Amino acid sequence: MSLATKYNPKDIENKWYDYWMKNNYFHSIPNEKEPYTIVIPPPNVTGVLHMGHMLNNTIQDVLIRRARLKGFNACWVPGTDHASIATEAKIVAKLKEEGINKSDLTRDEFLKHAWEWTAEHGGIILEQLKKLGASCDWERTKFTMDAELSEAVTKVFIDLYNKGLIYRGYRMVNWDPAAKTTLSDEEVIFEEKQGNLYYVNYKIEGSDDVLTIATTRPETILGDSAICINPNDERFTHLKGKKAIVPIANRIVPIIEDEYVDIEFGTGCLKVTPAHDQNDKILGEKHNLDVIDIFNDDATLNSFGLHYEGKDRFVVRKEITKELERLGCLLKIEQYMHKVGTSERTKEVIEPKISAQWFLKMDTIVKPALKAVLEDEEIHFFPKHYINTYRHWLENIRDWNISRQLWWGHQIPAYFYGDGVNDFVIASTLEEAVKLASEKVGKELTIEDVTQDPDALDTWFSSWLWPISVFDGIRNPTNKEIAYYYPTNDLVTGPDIIFFWVARMIFAGYEFRNEKPFTNVYFTGIVRDSKGRKMSKSLGNSPDPIELMEKYGADGVRVGMLLCSAAGNDLLFDEELCAQGRNFSNKIWNAFRLIKGWEISETLEQPQSSKIAIEWYQAKFQQTLQDIEKSFEQYRISEALMTIYKLIWDDFSSWFLEMIKPAYQQPIDLKTYNAVIGFFENNLKILHPYMPFISEEIWQEIKDRTPEEALIIAEYPTKENVDQSLINDFKLASEIISNIRTIRKDKNIAFKDTIEFFAFNNKNSNRKFDAIIKKLGNLSSIAYVSKKIDGALSFRVKSNEYFIPITSDINVEEEKTKLEDELKYTEGFLKSVQKKLSNERFVNNAPEQVIKNERKKEADALAKIATLKASLASL
Repeated sequence: MSLATKYNPKDIENKWYDYWMKNNYFHSIPNEKEPYTIVIPPPNVTGVLHMGHMLNNTIQDVLIRRARLKGFNACWVPGTDHASIATEAKIVAKLKEEGINKSDLTRDEFLKHAWEWTAEHGGIILEQLKKLGASCDWERTKFTMDAELSEAVTKVFIDLYNKGLIYRGYRMVNWDPAAKTTLSDEEVIFEEKQGNLYYVNYKIEGSDDVLTIATTRPETILGDSAICINPNDERFTHLKGKKAIVPIANRIVPIIEDEYVDIEFGTGCLKVTPAHDQNDKILGEKHNLDVIDIFNDDATLNSFGLHYEGKDRFVVRKEITKELERLGCLLKIEQYMHKVGTSERTKEVIEPKISAQWFLKMDTIVKPALKAVLEDEEIHFFPKHYINTYRHWLENIRDWNISRQLWWGHQIPAYFYGDGVNDFVIASTLEEAVKLASEKVGKELTIEDVTQDPDALDTWFSSWLWPISVFDGIRNPTNKEIAYYYPTNDLVTGPDIIFFWVARMIFAGYEFRNEKPFTNVYFTGIVRDSKGRKMSKSLGNSPDPIELMEKYGADGVRVGMLLCSAAGNDLLFDEELCAQGRNFSNKIWNAFRLIKGWEISETLEQPQSSKIAIEWYQAKFQQTLQDIEKSFEQYRISEALMTIYKLIWDDFSSWFLEMIKPAYQQPIDLKTYNAVIGFFENNLKILHPYMPFISEEIWQEIKDRTPEEALIIAEYPTKENVDQSLINDFKLASEIISNIRTIRKDKNIAFKDTIEFFAFNNKNSNRKFDAIIKKLGNLSSIAYVSKKIDGALSFRVKSNEYFIPITSDINVEEEKTKLEDELKYTEGFLKSVQKKLSNERFVNNAPEQVIKNERKKEADALAKIATLKASLASL
């Protein structure tokens, strides 16, 4: 069958993905092999593929395909996260479009809509990952709201509560008015914003005196319950024991004393609003102040807001400023830069709010996780600098607020049976709750007497169990799958969720299984556009991954993304790199077409040039294999791809195939042909993790293969000793060939015309590659001489000089200029090398091999300079 002249990814990608699925290559079950396990960072169930997903999942697929080739029992578990806040917001918006308010529905009615939404949108992103070539074990697909995973969440909550690690309490929390739920500290992003500092006068009760307060939030004046001064501040001694009148509210509040007040900030007086500031809450508890909450859940003002009731907080800020001005209470306004907390999910400005919430104690649970990364080094981060981020967060961690005021999610297994703070029981079922509550109160209760907490658990409270729960390790901790696949090997994720997810999975691993959840964490960078901007829908700078794959093929896009993606560094995405990936596909395809087009002779003797070329490429391939291994050991996945790219594009396609290519319309000998095919197959094996589709296509085109012989499950090439002398000798030979070709071009000597070639002073090279030089330079002969050839063109490689007699006259001035230019360049190069070697810091700190390479560069440059000067002197 003849091959298509041009590689077309559309023709083959679906074909091979279907073939892999049909033959169940992605599925894993425990066996005698060593496992290699990855769990996917579960994308939001209602999400669609974006460029960050493309990068993350391409890297995971590279790792899993490589492990499969290397003989591991490779298992990549896919799945999705229910994403409480984001998904509920989408469902609420959809219902609103249909004229339905969430508040008009019961919980069960709302959840019915939620499950319908999930069924409609939930599988989109996983199907898109298949287009990318993701070789996940789709039979193992999990969803964080699956029955067995939900049961695991409930079990963990109960276990932690019984250990005394989960508690319920009234605390100042981060309130998201858009999502109408509390958030953990890690879900709040503090941004530097331009605001105002409002100077407001408060009257002193029973006098005409006033005191001035500076505040950034004048709307909260309506919730003031005290004024605080520093007892050491002599300016306010006369106010001790007095009371102030809150403007507009006309509430009389005490003037309290506390050293917490910063004498230098603002006016030195502080308004105390315990319901709306964490520090004010502490002061309120210390001085037994009233707590006046002025906000509804959506951040509009409630009845304590007086005539502002029902208005948004920021509208009130503007209106109350005008009222204060009319009343003569507003002294002045100054611009003020301060940090404002916003919701990571909705981008809404956070309100501090006192609320009854569930918390997980973190002081003891973090200790094994710190030790595992910092001391025992059981878990490795790539790049290493993220260890500092991890340490800082864990050493400054606060208790985790795990409850959310949402319906979509895992409902908290707490059941209330009275009005008291502790009138609740923790149970896995309603029936169990009734039994426990009855025992607690000492009388028989019924189902109607208990009510389950309406709140849901934080989404991360289920995903922190992910590496364990996907193998049912919480409910059945001794089952054979968790015993075989856990701990997992590699986790590939973004550094932005090192707190939300990575650290918490480590907590869970040591808390519930007393061992790490994974061994290595590879942090990808953030995908940015060529201008360095983060890709987003609002900026319109994020391409559609599906459209990119339609245009360049999945292999082309995979290569394009990884060519510019160093571990932990942001990726500056340029669509041209995808075009480069597509061009690489075409280069590989054309190389294969060239080989398949050769006629094969079983009687033809193998030429010496082919024999040497085969020996060289074998050495070069083995060197590349070792370089790839080193790159993967350090998780330099992009670097490994570049090494493979150079091997196939330069060494194989541009050099090796030229060396062994038969003459025009002549056959190739069978021995050489078999070696070429063997090398091509090895190239495909190391390429397959990065470019699975084209590699499988060519692999199957080389010869008929059974399903057991598919490339996806082939055996990875084995490492052998590298003949470094062959590689070094070829480097010299390739420079000689390049110079010969340059002379041919400059002097318009047709390649079909043979030329004589003379080598002088060749002390640093052997003659092993002469057959190659002769073939690729189309030389009639190569002669080694003891003196220079007069009237010939010359060039130098290292300390060796080579001559090509030319029948036409040589332009001496032109040759002199070329030699002088080359001398000037080489002297400049020598200067830069010697500058490095004269730097004590460099010499003392650089690896020995690096120093050795620099000294060799110095010696080669000195030898070349001497030869160039001698050549100039002879002109």
